[in-house]
Amino acid sequence: MSRPAEEAVEHASEAGLDPAEAFALLGNETRIEILQALHLATTEREDDAPVTFSALYDRVDLDDSAHFNYHLQQLLDHFVRKVECEGADAGDDCTEGYEFRTPGWKVVRSVFAGTFTGRSELGPVDAPGVCYECGGDLEATYANEMLTVACTDCRRTPVNYSFPPGGLADRTPDEFLDAFHHHVRHHYCLAADGVCPECMGRMETEVETTTAVPDREVAVRHVCRRCDNRLTSAVGVNLLDAAPVLTFFSERGVDLTTEPFWTHPWAVSDVHTTVVSEEPVRVRLELPCAGDVLSVTVDETLDVLDVDRAD
Repeated sequence: MSRPAEEAVEHASEAGLDPAEAFALLGNETRIEILQALHLATTEREDDAPVTFSALYDRVDLDDSAHFNYHLQQLLDHFVRKVECEGADAGDDCTEGYEFRTPGWKVVRSVFAGTFTGRSELGPVDAPGVCYECGGDLEATYANEMLTVACTDCRRTPVNYSFPPGGLADRTPDEFLDAFHHHVRHHYCLAADGVCPECMGRMETEVETTTAVPDREVAVRHVCRRCDNRLTSAVGVNLLDAAPVLTFFSERGVDLTTEPFWTHPWAVSDVHTTVVSEEPVRVRLELPCAGDVLSVTVDETLDVLDVDRAD
């Protein structure tokens, strides 16, 4: 099941709709078409006025207004909100119509992202950077909604992460790899800050010094207790948004916000990682740049304990 679908159902459930009922409501072609029509009408309007019944009906392939109205009513209160002009809100400028509730937006965005319908495959194509292990060239492959960057020689995989099929549309390989960089970086930076990138719930973080992850002595595990979203990574990728790290690299002409994170061995491997202590957990990263080194020590929850610069 896709995460956006789960999020929409969670919102609907919180509003009093059973998850099975939520999926049943969405399991109808006409209702999905109504949500898509509302999205198009909303993005094309020049003001914040709700979309009128007639404007919405004209965009849906139905000749029976009663049939259309029935399906629209099924979406109300959970995916769509009806705006009415009554009392103090009434006036010459007041327009009655329809607008999205948050779950409705999530469903439509998932459709346009290809989360429900996309089945794209691409590659391999050349990817920037070299393998942190053997120095071989990197290539990117997209299949099963996952984008993988791997070494062409030793086949080590610096990064393998989900990416909506819509992210490939109308983009060159360089452009979608750049979008992929921002997508993954954003997710891990959010997780490191304790926010689930899927449902915005509370993310719990633990640095493990005993791990079954291949070729990795240290692993960071993020778990959302709300939607059970789970992320596992090297320590470094979680520090891409840390102020001391950003400043250190920026002063040496490297912009970590735009340069693909997998081109830095410390972000995707243990090459520059040392376990200082296991009880309590203390892990140190040595981040090299332009002949200088930034030493960052973190605890078992990724809190930065110490920063030392060796110029």
